[in-house]
Amino acid sequence: MKKRNAVHRLVWWQSLGLLLLGLLVIWGTAHDARLYREPVMKVQTATTIGVRHEKDDFDNRDQQVTQRLTGVILNGADRGQTVTVSNTYSMSQALDRDYRPGSQLFLTLHRQDGKLHATVKDSKRDVSLAFLVWLTFVLLILLMRFSGLMAFLSVVINALLFIAAIRLNGSTQGAGVLWIFGSLAVIFAGVALWIVIGLNRQMLMTWVATLGGTVLSVVVALVVFKLTKERGMYYESMQYVTQLPRPLFLAETMVGSLGAVMDESTDIISSLYGLKRERPDLSARQIFLSGRNIGKSIMGPLINVLFFIFVADTFAMALLYLKNGNSWQYTYQMNMSLGVIQSLISGIGIVLAVPIASWLASRFIKERD
Repeated sequence: MKKRNAVHRLVWWQSLGLLLLGLLVIWGTAHDARLYREPVMKVQTATTIGVRHEKDDFDNRDQQVTQRLTGVILNGADRGQTVTVSNTYSMSQALDRDYRPGSQLFLTLHRQDGKLHATVKDSKRDVSLAFLVWLTFVLLILLMRFSGLMAFLSVVINALLFIAAIRLNGSTQGAGVLWIFGSLAVIFAGVALWIVIGLNRQMLMTWVATLGGTVLSVVVALVVFKLTKERGMYYESMQYVTQLPRPLFLAETMVGSLGAVMDESTDIISSLYGLKRERPDLSARQIFLSGRNIGKSIMGPLINVLFFIFVADTFAMALLYLKNGNSWQYTYQMNMSLGVIQSLISGIGIVLAVPIASWLASRFIKERD
């Protein structure tokens, strides 16, 4: 009874500590304007000064609303000064948004005739981001304890590695994008598995299966591209690309499919480890067939998850294209074609990872493991 009460008290103190941590993080990000180089303004009043109704050639109707925003600058040499800016947004808020009192905005400041003028550059969103990160951390800790902490740590480390890879790619002007992000995929998988599973035989098998499925799927894609001479590949639909789009597309595909392939490989190999512990008399062939059956049951949902992510990513822009008189064919080519191809390549990697993971487990799982 005393032990149970001690556990309850520990859980209660942990929950209280996580709540206080969240409040501290949210308060800190709401008052961190001095950490930014760009001027930050906190909106004090927002007044609507005009509404204009619009209709285009395709009978799409919208309203353009103009606001007058008054606020105080929170950082920099002009800290404490009051400025007034205008903001125009559409009621659909597809490419813009309205601002309300309490919103924090990044500004572009300029002086004219000795007076300070400003234009809105973007919204400061770090409070929302900090809240989501804190909420994710709390759920991982409360539900998964130490394993959740390790999972969160692996995400943080991989995020830092990703930022470093982007900086390295920028410094080389995109010349080695495929090598940079290909190496990053290897490190991503290794770091995540090492932190979550540990440095052991199971981790190494999962790592090899993940990399094998991912690399083979890209190789299959390159062979198909070669045979079809890349007909139907609309690289021009990649937005804001300032470097060669083909290697960037391959790098994006490799990193994008890595997570699903790693998830599947981890499930198969960890399940086979548990099965071997329960039934040490299983032969290598029986382990291989069991792994294949496990893969059959999970690869369908994984492929569907990737497809749903792709649909969610292109849904809004596809609707805008269709609402503006574009055909289904053109909408598909400019918004969905590359995403569908990426989903297919990822699906190939998921399918190929099943026999690879099953074979590795059948050959290298030992009774002492």
